[in-house]
Amino acid sequence: MNDRLKQVDFHGQLTHPLYVQITFERKTIFFKSYYFELFSNPRYLLDIPPLKPKGPELKDVIAKEIEVIDFIIEKHKDDFSLEIFKKDYTYFSQDLCDVTESGFLDYMYTFFWDEGMPFIGDLVKWGGKNLVAYDLMRDLNKSLNNSLYEKLVENSFYYSPLYLPLYGFMMETKKWPLLCLTAMEWDNMETVRAFKEYVELNYPNLKSTTLIGQVNNWPKYLSKGF
Repeated sequence: MNDRLKQVDFHGQLTHPLYVQITFERKTIFFKSYYFELFSNPRYLLDIPPLKPKGPELKDVIAKEIEVIDFIIEKHKDDFSLEIFKKDYTYFSQDLCDVTESGFLDYMYTFFWDEGMPFIGDLVKWGGKNLVAYDLMRDLNKSLNNSLYEKLVENSFYYSPLYLPLYGFMMETKKWPLLCLTAMEWDNMETVRAFKEYVELNYPNLKSTTLIGQVNNWPKYLSKGF
């Protein structure tokens, strides 16, 4: 915990921000914890009235950090360096659901404007920042007519990052509060095979190998400005 910085609110708990410090060959790097930043987001707070709001705990965040640190060290037993570690940490720690969600919300905003529903689009754009887009889609499934909802889903595969299958798959394989699917987890072939089975069951009209290819190239797809 970086006690040189002011305490911040972590879902009702005041705490110093979590940092990662790595020392190797008498050199040290020091940087913010990705998972502390990620799970500090208000959308990870479970708030279901009349129950008391509850969020992830610091021990959950620290466990995720230890997991990715151990993964990178094992991956580079023969060629470890601080530069390699920081580069791999930046890549493998990222939550694929999180990095694809903002592009998906942008797509939803444009979709509703194109469909002549600009105020729903604005509601998504300005009100969706602290919501989980997948939860929003589940409610839209109940409120939109079938043809419009199906068009919203189908077009997303062409005009947004691959968010819906990733989040749906993650929801079937993870438990709250650690609702994330990291690039490190995707690096495991068992995860890819399980995702393939999920897509073939839930999206039978789409080629699972094509979607897997999109996930494999997620940095490239994001760089297109989705």
